[in-house]
Order: sequence, then structure tokens, then C-alpha cells
Amino acid sequence: MAKESGRAEQPRSAHRGFTENPGGGYVTTLRGLEILNNSLLNKGTAFSEQERAELGLEGLLPSAVETLDEQARRAYAQYRAQPTGLRKNVYLSALQDRDEVLFYRLLADHLREMLPIVYDPTIAQAIRTYSHEYRRPRGVYLSVDDVDGIERAFQNLGMGADDVDLIVASDAEEILGIGDWGVGGGAGIAVGKLAVYTAAAGIDPARVIPVALDVGTDNEGLLNDPFYVGNRHSRVRGERYDNFIDAYVSAATRLFPGAMLHWEDFGPSNARRILERYIGRIPTFNDDMQGTGAIVLAAMLGAVRVSGTPMREQRIVVFGAGTAGIGIADQLRDAMVRDGLDRQTATRRIWAVDKQGLLIDDMSDLRDFQTPYARPASEVADWSGERDEIDLDEVVGRVKPTMLLGTSTKHGAFTEKIVRAMAAGVDRPIIFPISNPTERIEAMPADLIRWTDGHALIATGIPIAPITHHGVTYVIAQANNALLYPGLGLGVVVSRARRVSDGMLQAAAEAVGGMVDVSTPGASLLPQVDNLREVSATVAVAVAEQAAKEDLARADLRDTIQQVQNAMWQPRYRPVRGT
Repeated sequence: MAKESGRAEQPRSAHRGFTENPGGGYVTTLRGLEILNNSLLNKGTAFSEQERAELGLEGLLPSAVETLDEQARRAYAQYRAQPTGLRKNVYLSALQDRDEVLFYRLLADHLREMLPIVYDPTIAQAIRTYSHEYRRPRGVYLSVDDVDGIERAFQNLGMGADDVDLIVASDAEEILGIGDWGVGGGAGIAVGKLAVYTAAAGIDPARVIPVALDVGTDNEGLLNDPFYVGNRHSRVRGERYDNFIDAYVSAATRLFPGAMLHWEDFGPSNARRILERYIGRIPTFNDDMQGTGAIVLAAMLGAVRVSGTPMREQRIVVFGAGTAGIGIADQLRDAMVRDGLDRQTATRRIWAVDKQGLLIDDMSDLRDFQTPYARPASEVADWSGERDEIDLDEVVGRVKPTMLLGTSTKHGAFTEKIVRAMAAGVDRPIIFPISNPTERIEAMPADLIRWTDGHALIATGIPIAPITHHGVTYVIAQANNALLYPGLGLGVVVSRARRVSDGMLQAAAEAVGGMVDVSTPGASLLPQVDNLREVSATVAVAVAEQAAKEDLARADLRDTIQQVQNAMWQPRYRPVRGT
């Protein structure tokens, strides 16, 4: 099969009023207020006097001509003046709607500070107030009540077949641990996810589409809110839901054949089966399942290097056997297989505990994705005594796990008794309470360090300040998916991969894990988020090269490192010329 030359600068569609100038910058037919209202072209006070004259902007801007640096300093002062995290999020959203370059420059300059504002945890607050704070639409809103309008909605964007690299879609059933938030959740989470893709990996914001899949909501508060802007009926499920998703995928892949489809915050009844339906046919990715699993695997690989216990000898207890927990279990199981175990033996080295206790194969309420990890009833017949369920306390006592993973959102579930019991059976207990936000974490790292006398190897789902114990400073790894999925997406874009394989996910995890030196006492198991661009570029190279190795790359990768650098969009103003 002939290879493409790689993802160079793709020309943007002229239907949106501008195209890329081969000599650099943009050429546009837009004039005056049309330009100021286009967030991809607008430079505000940074338009030169020549541009103002040529583009009909004279008299529409103050006389001062400023640099991007000057604008960024003012914008940061305005940002700092906002009284709450939610108001900061609203300010940044308004800035993005007005001037994409300035928004991403500000985000790049202050990424560690602003990442929790544009995404988790503050975005959850913004989603709750979406209909009340509604200002300007962004992306595409697809309704289950208008399946025939899906293709028309995409066409109304005015983007051509080669204009789109990435589409993020959500039906908002399981938003960041806060549940079902309807159309506002879908729109908000898709926009926020794409902002991280651009800030961390340089995915071009002009080449992405956020999609809200409005299938209704079961949130009574929304259904009875007079300001709610989504469909006012309960969630559609079953065949009608599946037909809607299929119509979305068909339209998106037909109109934008090179785009990766990213699924975000779908409920457990849909997330896995949607991914499994399309994963072998198109480049597609579910961050809640695959991204979370890969970043936990990255931290686990570091913990394995420290503990000296290979993957094939790990005994893993997963507390919280939902979409995320089982998605992580799948990747840990696959890592054991790569380390020499057969699939069945690797699966049996993972114990999954959910709301009904340890999963057992005679339970009537098991989900299909939980079934492989259910223990044989005969194996645990004498465990629970008179009780109806086998709880986490008993599982840890009997299994003596080397790793304890928390995806339950049950605050304080990893008690001192459980942790001390685990630590008594293993020299370096691996404990990853990754539920977030803080009020949902299974245990705080300071307690874990104290209860294990500094022996625990820890990763969390929230940022934690370094902790000093007996003279050793422990830097706590944050299993933040932003360390992985932006680089994965960039690698798919650069390689023009036909699909996202397990090998590409493994390559991403190994690339992240390989960026830290875990030999120093107290060292973090993962890189810090301070330089996400470096992490993302490293991941992208590994992913693109793995795609080529598996013959999944449609691009000709002659110098992968340089091709990745060339593909990373930078937040700087380009010249704008009129036609």
C-alpha cells in the first residue's frame, strides 16, 4: 500500500472564509466584524496597521498595536482577578470564544495552574451551570430525535474531508463522577477535552470538532429546569440509541475519513460495547477505559521497577469494577501476558470488588465486561461465612495483594486496617487510589505513607503536594490521563493510523513511564504535568512508530521526531491577508 507523505500542514476549507497561505498565515474573504467574530482569525489589538487597513478593521479597534506577550499579561491579570474557580473557567471560555491563539498562549504559559480550571475538577461545576451560563455554541449538537440531520449538522461547519483530525463526542451519562448532565455535559466535556489536546500536544484547534450527543437525560433537575437547553425527555436506550450512534459514526467517518473518534464519559452499559463495535474498523479511542488503563499501567511499570516484583507475579485487587476499573484491569492483565503468563492465568491474578462485594460467577447482576474477572463460586465458598458478600477487607486479608487499585469513588475505603494488612504481606505495597475529586479518593497519600512507614508506592487521581516522612520527601504521582491521551492522539494524527491498537496503547504507557527515574527514594512514578508538551511529543513518537511497526500507519514516517514537531500547532499569531 502506498504511503502518504505524512501529516504536513493540511489546507483548511475555503467554505469557512479563510485558507492557509502557502507562504505562511491565512488568506480570507472575511472583512471587519466578521474577522473579529472569528476566534481562529481574531488577533484583537495585535492586528498590524497594514492588516487593519486591508481587512476593514480601521476604527473597529483601539489605536494601540500590541504584541501577543502584552495581551497575555493583561489576560492573566484579568484571569487572576476572577474570585472563584468557576468564574475563572467562565473567563477562559469567553476568551477562547473570542481569540483562540491568546487563549492557548495563556494556557501554555500557566498550564499547571489552569489545567484544573479548564478541565477536571472545575469543569464539573461549569457543566452543572451550562444551561444557565449558556453564551455561545461550540462544535456540533446532535439529537437522537433528528438522526436524519446528523450529516447536515456536520456539513454546516463548512469543513472539508481533509480538514479534521480529531472528533471528541460524549453523551454525558457519566460525567467526571457527577453523573448524567445532559447536553451541557456532552458539550462541556468535549470542548474541555479538546482544549487539553491542543494545550498539551499541539493538536490544531481549527482541525477538531466537539460533539454533544443529546439522547435525553434522566436527571430530573435538568428536565424540570426552565433554562435547560437539551432534549426534554428521558434517556433513549436500546436499538434506537445504537442506531443513533451508528448514524453519527457513519456520517463522521464518511465526511472526515482521516479523523480519530474519541469517546468520553459514556455510561458503563454503553462505553465498552461502543468501543468494541468500532475499534477494529476505524481509528477510535475511549479515554475512560483505554486512557485510564494506559496511564495506570505507566505508573505500574515504574512501581514494578522499584519493587522488583515482575508483572507476572503481581496479585491485583481492583476496588470499583466499573468501566474504568475493568478497563485498567484489562491492560494490567495484558501486561502480565506480555510478561509470560497465558491469558487465563493472568486474569485469575486479578480480583475485582464492586458494590456487591467480590465478583463471583454465580451473581445474577454481573455486567458482561465484569464476567471474565468473576471468581468461581467454589473458590470462595468458605470465605464470607454468614455474610451475603465478600467485602474488600476480607479480600485483602485472603489474597495478600501486591497492588490495590481504587476506582470506586468511595472516600476512605482504603482504611488503616486494610492498608496495614496489605503491607504486612508485601515489602513494597503498590496502592493507587485514583478516584477523584478529593472527596471521593479511597485514601490520602499522607496516611498511606504513615501506615506503611514510607514503603507504599503511590499514584493518585488528584494532584498532591510532596510529603516528607522520616526525612524522605515523597513526590506523589498523579495518574492524570492528560499525560497520555494528547500524545496518543498526536501520534495517530502524524501516522494517519487506520486504528488504535493495543500495541499503540502499550507504547504510549511505556513512553510515559520511561520519562522518570524511579531509583531515587520518594521519586514519583510518573512525570509531572509541568511540561506536558515534552511528554506528549515523546508519547506521539512512540505511538506513531508502533503504528508503522504494525502496518497501521498510512503516512510515510521518514523522520518521526521531526514530523511530530512539525505537526504540533503553536499558539502564535499568523499574518492575515485579504483576497
